[in-house]
Amino acid sequence: MAKQKINSNVLTISVAGLSVAMLAVCSWISIPIGAVPVTLQIFAVYIIAGLFDLKISMMSMFAYLLLGAVGVPVFANFKSGIAVLQGPTGGYLIGYVFTALIVWAFGRIKVKKPFFMTLGMLVGLTVCYAFGTLWFYFVYLNSGDTKSIGYILSICVIPFIIPDLVKIVVASILVNRLQIPLKKLGYTNA
Repeated sequence: MAKQKINSNVLTISVAGLSVAMLAVCSWISIPIGAVPVTLQIFAVYIIAGLFDLKISMMSMFAYLLLGAVGVPVFANFKSGIAVLQGPTGGYLIGYVFTALIVWAFGRIKVKKPFFMTLGMLVGLTVCYAFGTLWFYFVYLNSGDTKSIGYILSICVIPFIIPDLVKIVVASILVNRLQIPLKKLGYTNA
């Protein structure tokens, strides 16, 4: 019995490690369009939270943030450090934890699971936008630069709506297709 628990722990840590790697790679796929780049990070968050249990999802998010904070270049444009978390885009990074939690929670609803998973991704995106936009706004206020909330939304939200909706559609399809093979391993959000 102890050997089975060790094997389970090894598998959990391995899956979380691979999830962190996927987050890092997706963050490096970046299109700089201004202060906030277009990346695939949130896509990776959807996949991780949609496929795996809460333990793996949260381990992955916190490990990703910790690695970036201590200097491993896992954030967009190969950046790292506490300064990135305290910078204008830090709110989005913190928002990924809550996005993953929301996607996981909505994925637990058994009735019309694909619908609720997609809805969870939309709600998670909204929460991530809220964290990121408010953080961005306060960073600018603290720098002495006063911008209107409309201006901040035009930088932080409006250019990303369509790309993020496409990410949700693709992530929903992938999560739906991958859950059956992963369920056999016991590591799905089912």
